[in-house]
Amino acid sequence: MISPRLKVIFGLSVPLFAIHGIEEYFTGFYKADAWDMVVFGPIISMDAHRAMFATFEIMLVLLLTISFLLILGEKWRFHILAILGLIYLFELRHVIKAFLAWAYYPGVISSLFFPILAYFFWKEWFKLVKLKGIKL
Repeated sequence: MISPRLKVIFGLSVPLFAIHGIEEYFTGFYKADAWDMVVFGPIISMDAHRAMFATFEIMLVLLLTISFLLILGEKWRFHILAILGLIYLFELRHVIKAFLAWAYYPGVISSLFFPILAYFFWKEWFKLVKLKGIKL
């Protein structure tokens, strides 16, 4: 059900997410604006040990939830990929913020590649939905 093309797109996004995270880290994304502080603020304001523990707990719950959905079957694996496609689109936020400020916004350089991946991802994803008759 998951085509080789979707697997390649996902595989290409793994190093891109790593590069994107490194760019965000070194350019201070976590302190970029008020909305980001709503998301990251509670963890940033903690001491390092508490922040690391909170991050670990959140990631563990996400890992277990996604792992559970993965073992439910091929259809669930295909639908979980849609979450990734939404993340590709969400990364456009960096580009929009940079455009509105007419200046560099943390993470904008690497985020320029996400819309390209999003285009090919969604094109292939909906093609498979149509071909396989998958009900959304």
